[in-house]
Amino acid sequence: MSCCTRVAALGDHTLFSSVKPRTVCRRLLYTARFLSRSQCPAAEHSPISDPGEKPRLRAIDLARKVRQEKAKTRTQTKQTEPPASGLQQRVMELKRFSMQLQNVHPNVLAKHLHRSVLYQDKDVVIINKPYGVPVREDSGVTSITSVLPVLSKMLDGPKVKTDSELLPCLALEKDSTGALLLARSEAAVEHILALSRNNQVERRYWVITVGVPVPSEGLIDIPIIEREVAGPQPHFKMTLSPIFRMNEAGDGVTKVRSHRQAHPAVTKYRVLDSSYGCSLIELQPFSGVKHQMRVHMAYALACCLLGDHKYSHWSKLAPQILPERVLKKLGLEQTKSRNLPLHLHARQLVLPGHSQSEISVSCPLPKEPAFIARLLNKEEITI
Repeated sequence: MSCCTRVAALGDHTLFSSVKPRTVCRRLLYTARFLSRSQCPAAEHSPISDPGEKPRLRAIDLARKVRQEKAKTRTQTKQTEPPASGLQQRVMELKRFSMQLQNVHPNVLAKHLHRSVLYQDKDVVIINKPYGVPVREDSGVTSITSVLPVLSKMLDGPKVKTDSELLPCLALEKDSTGALLLARSEAAVEHILALSRNNQVERRYWVITVGVPVPSEGLIDIPIIEREVAGPQPHFKMTLSPIFRMNEAGDGVTKVRSHRQAHPAVTKYRVLDSSYGCSLIELQPFSGVKHQMRVHMAYALACCLLGDHKYSHWSKLAPQILPERVLKKLGLEQTKSRNLPLHLHARQLVLPGHSQSEISVSCPLPKEPAFIARLLNKEEITI
């Protein structure tokens, strides 16, 4: 029997026994290297790993490294930025608080309004309206009207069964603050509206304007109309619709026909104090046109309300641009002015009462218009 025949007959054991020991060691070493490469993805493309070569980064490791670098950069940026001033912090707190009130459960807003009641009797209730909360129904946010049934039960008491209700009348703008009048019945609403049409309801507002009106006291009697503003951002704004214009000689005025869509609007104003190019003004409207006081101050007297970003520009929608000295006095950057609240506060409400001679309610200033004191170099406002 030949050598080849003996190997085939004896099987694998005879095959390995016929191979030299050095050859077996080389095969085992190669097998170990192959197994180690199959378990390590970084060495898949390298037949034999070089101990001095750096392992390649996996995608997940690279993503983790990028996130760590971004977090480190943000931390360094925050450390290099100057700390926010007290005013900027209060502006941001006000913005957060108003957003919370717009998205809270109706019972939470009702409790807040219950704590802010200034006056109540069997016919009317007067509350201190918070900033940023709409009176009427607004898209996607909690309004004052939506929580009035809950507020009515809180005022009457949980054990009292009554059909009384609360209805808004002489509503305030969303971004205004102050005395808000509510009626307890439809009959009370009609009575109050009749008093208002006859100018028997006295409403006084406090505003801060950028600019000092000349003269310091007067009456603005200019109709207001709504017009479309063309441009990259088409929108609608209220504006003046004068019934007088300068004559050709330039030494007098001529009356012109009023626009049929214009609304008569009359506002009385009085400067209470001024400093750093800003003024604290008392306004008394004798009509109820949309945005009446804001339009009269911005376009008739060229003294726009502080925080009125809508009427600071006519042809565009952009944040209000404040003078440098005002920014410096407030400790505010121009880039942060977009967060300034509208400084329009319903200060006083006076109306005839059924059971008494007169109802007169003064509403305290909210915390945010304490900026007034800084503008006017006063420790507090005591007017």
